Amino acid sequence: MAKIEPAGRAVRPLAPWLVLLAAAGAFALTMGVRQTMGLFLSALNTSTGLGVGRISLAFALGQLWWGLTQPFAGAVADRIGTGRVILLGVALVAVGTVLTPLMTSTAGLILAVGVLAAGGAGMAGPSVLMAAASRLVPPEKRGLATGIVNAGGSFGQFAMAPMAIGLTAALGWASAMQWLGVLVLLALPAAWVLKGHSKALAAQAATESGQRPLGAREAIRQALATPSYRYLAAGFLVCGFHVAFLATHLPGVIAACGLAPEVGGWALGLIGLFNIVGSLAMGWAVGRWRMKSLLSLLYATRAIAVLVFLFAPKSTGVVLVFAGVMGVTFLSTVPPTVGLVAKMFGTANMAMLFGIVMLAHQVGGFLGAYLGGSVFQATGSYDWVWYIDIVLAVGAALVNLPIREARLGSAKTARAGSVA
Repeated sequence: MAKIEPAGRAVRPLAPWLVLLAAAGAFALTMGVRQTMGLFLSALNTSTGLGVGRISLAFALGQLWWGLTQPFAGAVADRIGTGRVILLGVALVAVGTVLTPLMTSTAGLILAVGVLAAGGAGMAGPSVLMAAASRLVPPEKRGLATGIVNAGGSFGQFAMAPMAIGLTAALGWASAMQWLGVLVLLALPAAWVLKGHSKALAAQAATESGQRPLGAREAIRQALATPSYRYLAAGFLVCGFHVAFLATHLPGVIAACGLAPEVGGWALGLIGLFNIVGSLAMGWAVGRWRMKSLLSLLYATRAIAVLVFLFAPKSTGVVLVFAGVMGVTFLSTVPPTVGLVAKMFGTANMAMLFGIVMLAHQVGGFLGAYLGGSVFQATGSYDWVWYIDIVLAVGAALVNLPIREARLGSAKTARAGSVA
């Protein structure tokens, strides 16, 4: 498929491998930095004396803001292209991460962690990157493409966690965090690779599929009127609770078990490593099995794994095995979720519509990050958060089952609740 510019001039399309390398690489850097921030929570607490609860609030607001930026960033990228959105996002992640060690108040941490870094990561995040990749590769390869981009984020976490530990040991936690902020700037070339005019590409895809391109408001109205879309968002909210709690508080959970701090870094690294496997496997699976069934299986697996972990002895081996299992399910929910959005509504407004689902994810992320710190501060234990997580995971497994997995025919059928 030729790449279409706004003036209608066809140019030579980019090689799919270059598109995927750019999207996966950008996600690796932005996600890798965000997911290692939990390693600095204890140092921030010691340095500022603010308390785990207040610092967790800054992290939790970051989870929420990361989600809030994605529908808007997606809508802008759908209209004017992804390049400028990614450029601004990467710059904000770098600035926010570099400024974080300089902040000594709750408001300062909220600005650096919760607004600048998190907002930038939302602009250069999954809704924009995966929509761009989905438009720029053949339709039959979209499942695998989203799996590869998602695996990029996981690789970033796998690589960044031990890097953060090494930098902290060599330079101290503050310099380590600032160097991670500088490292994010390596994602800037992705803005050039993915700079294609998304609106033209999406309109062409819609025309070729026989679907009338919808405006942003009409697309949102159509999606929110579709029960299957709402079920998908509800399940993804639970995913956000789980992911944010682990990313922010797993090192604290491990420390509370009396294990060495290094085990927390290894655990986060293993989650990233095994999520590469899970993401690629899920990208392959979405073209072969029902995506809603795969989502139900992932959420049910999380519930069982957390339940077993609660009652198992807390040794280093048990923690690392648990991290591996969690890694397989950690963000492997993304390819089937992206796939369902694209299957229901096409790719014309995909960044925006997946961004809304990501917003639901990050509402859950806010709750997971904030409740983790608040419950621990109130009870001295994370047990009640684990209990909540199990109940929510079972609910997510069930709520995905009624999803109707087919192409949406029109706004009228969407309002009727059918996916044709």
